[in-house]
Amino acid sequence: MIYAGTDFSVIPMNDTTPPLHPMEREQLQAESTLVVTVKSSDEFYDDVTDSIVALEGDSAVDSTPTLSFTSYDDLMETLTPRVLELIEAIRREESASINETARLVDRDVKNVHEELSRLAQLGILFFEEDDRALAPVVWFDELRINLPFDPEGGDTATAAP
Repeated sequence: MIYAGTDFSVIPMNDTTPPLHPMEREQLQAESTLVVTVKSSDEFYDDVTDSIVALEGDSAVDSTPTLSFTSYDDLMETLTPRVLELIEAIRREESASINETARLVDRDVKNVHEELSRLAQLGILFFEEDDRALAPVVWFDELRINLPFDPEGGDTATAAP
């Protein structure tokens, strides 16, 4: 599970995203779905704790890659229509560089680079280095957004008026 907090200012917007180990890339590429959801910090903590306990007891654990946001607003600020267009273009065209990706979506290279760096920090994509170019790779075929509407759950799936 990946957890996205509410303060994206702590996510560095540069190329210091550590490269994935080849085994991690293979494992991600074997998956076809990324689940995006909204959970409170407490719910996320409980899920991780339950998974650790299950693993320690040799029980099976749902290993579907999941990206959790603390609020509906955070999710919507991150997965904007422009970002979804960018993700789709990368998946469809398999661009060989950040510059090529910017051309595909007809956007400024600097802005696309910053957006891709942020998406890499969240685990939505990774970069493959080829010669001197960084090629963004979207590892999933399907993005499934799960929005629980639970009035007892506190800050999940709530939007500002």
